[in-house]
Amino acid sequence: MKKIKSAILIEVFCACIICGYLLSQYASQAVSAGISNQGYIKWVDFDVSYEALCAAYQWDVDTHQSEHPINWVDLLAYLAAKNGGNFGSGDLKVMAAAGEALSTGETTMEELTKDLSYFSYYREAYGAVLDGYVGEYEVEKEPGSGEFEKTYGLKAYLPVAKGFPYSDYDDFGVSRSYGYRRQHLGHDMMGQIGTPIIAVESGYVEAIGWNQYGGWRLGIRSFDKKRYYYYAHLRQNYPYTEGLEEGSKVTAGDVIGYMGHTGYSATENVNNIDQVHLHFGIQLIFDESQKEGNGEIWINPYQLVRFLRNHQSETVKIEGTKEWQRTRQIKDPVASES
Repeated sequence: MKKIKSAILIEVFCACIICGYLLSQYASQAVSAGISNQGYIKWVDFDVSYEALCAAYQWDVDTHQSEHPINWVDLLAYLAAKNGGNFGSGDLKVMAAAGEALSTGETTMEELTKDLSYFSYYREAYGAVLDGYVGEYEVEKEPGSGEFEKTYGLKAYLPVAKGFPYSDYDDFGVSRSYGYRRQHLGHDMMGQIGTPIIAVESGYVEAIGWNQYGGWRLGIRSFDKKRYYYYAHLRQNYPYTEGLEEGSKVTAGDVIGYMGHTGYSATENVNNIDQVHLHFGIQLIFDESQKEGNGEIWINPYQLVRFLRNHQSETVKIEGTKEWQRTRQIKDPVASES
């Protein structure tokens, strides 16, 4: 009898250890998924590859007018929920199979994701990054014609104007030491002084002026308030397009400023950065308390910048001025309604 009791106690003890381990694993997974007790997402690792972005976008465009349209953000969130947010070459095959099944009506996104615990998290997180990038808009048929035609597709732009050279690499998270040691929470695009800088997405100017770290900088908030775009180290003496001020509305593809190397100085209008470049950052905001402070969420925009090379804004210099402007206007419904 004593042996039986001892065996039972050992089994109970082992069961408790296993339960504790499983609970700790669940808690770890919950934390890794960015789940917040406050009811909003606290952080996001956006590790979607360039290849996955391109493939998902193509499924969206190709099926847009079909009986079974596919939303590219849904498709990417589905993949992330399956692979834990880590994208590899094998995921393109999984995406292709899912896209084929969805486009033919063989299955639905609800069916594909019903057993994926973190799909809703990834859908909200990736939606905060990408929901404003694809949709219907109108584009001018010919530059200056005033005649527009409806189109569907990518309506976000590369932050550097078409035809202007730049170089870059994945530098997100590297160390910075000016003022205090910190991580580089953005993406540097090295180029030439005066290169026109482009509004990636339609929105309104939330910050403009001098910052000792970013020099002449701009902060533009998307109209859904989920994304804050940060453009820094703009040109000395003439950093912004004429008339731009806090509260100004901008349309995706507009020229908003000019590349320079200002910053790293408490004194305004100083070139104290060695390399001419644009510092481009994207902050996600799920709650206004995250806008500034310890709760900020800055994502790595490198793969997005690669993707946005597929859509660049062509510009032309205004004779007799330092200004450049876009050659072809668009009408973005989001901008018109805001």
